[in-house]
Amino acid sequence: MHPVQWQALIAQFPQLSRRQRLTGIALLQDGAAQAAAIALIEQTAQANLHCPACRATHIHRHGHAHGLQRYRCVPCGRTFNALSGTPLAYLHHKTQWLAYAGCLLDSFSVRKAAEHVHIHRNTSFRWRHRFLALAKTDRPHRLHGIAEADELYLLESQKGSRHLTRPARQRGGAARKRGISDEHVCILVARDRAGRTHDAVTGPAPLRRAHLAMHLAPVLARGCVLVTDGHPAYPGFAREHGVAHRAVNQSAGARVRGQWHVQNVNAYHSRFKQWLRHFHGVATRYLANYLGWRWAVDGARIATAEALLRSALAAPPRTLR
Repeated sequence: MHPVQWQALIAQFPQLSRRQRLTGIALLQDGAAQAAAIALIEQTAQANLHCPACRATHIHRHGHAHGLQRYRCVPCGRTFNALSGTPLAYLHHKTQWLAYAGCLLDSFSVRKAAEHVHIHRNTSFRWRHRFLALAKTDRPHRLHGIAEADELYLLESQKGSRHLTRPARQRGGAARKRGISDEHVCILVARDRAGRTHDAVTGPAPLRRAHLAMHLAPVLARGCVLVTDGHPAYPGFAREHGVAHRAVNQSAGARVRGQWHVQNVNAYHSRFKQWLRHFHGVATRYLANYLGWRWAVDGARIATAEALLRSALAAPPRTLR
């Protein structure tokens, strides 16, 4: 805009009504939010810019669309932008993305986040799992030193499913069988004394040796000492894989044996269950997303909305190794 036109526009502001001024301020704020989100998206993409179709890096600029720079791949001719091939591709309302990322860091419910950023609740639900699609995979590659492992059982939930494989429960309900049964889903959590945490949804209870071989064996570093409770699956797993194993018989009241205990991982279980409670039930098929979400916010590992948005764009923050 020409400076003379800008001055004329500013001179008319005192004549506006209060409602018109608030509308103008909201438009300016939306523009600033969109500019911040687009700048972050473009900056993140520049670190590893390539064609999502053929992975080539020989590309040219190819105009703009929806506020984003478009590119054209020279080898295959496909066009794309910084969001192509990421979980956030084809999502609208970029102005609210940073605000929504802040809602995730504050652990807002779907409806509360929707009200906060002025979107529909269905959009809020879809955004939640798009934002967490890559953050849930950000885990340590290895656990070192003393690693504690313990299993957590939650009642299996088909919340949101159109076709149930069992009779519906009223408001969550309770298991029909006593104790731990196949009505529960098992979550294996392993955590070393430095805070590195690896978790996995192993499937219906109970925990078996094959589950440990699949999910625990690949993450235990050489020389790592595994400390567990008295579950019978752990000793056999440790013998098969040559892992040093120490057991603490908690059922007999022995919670600590010198430096051997599982209080670290049990405390993580407690924080996870307390945090999960205010969502009023989580579908089993989304448990991996919530485990990743909890790992991201536990101890403020991802502390800013910008860092969470970067992780959603396939550029997660540095992980403890």
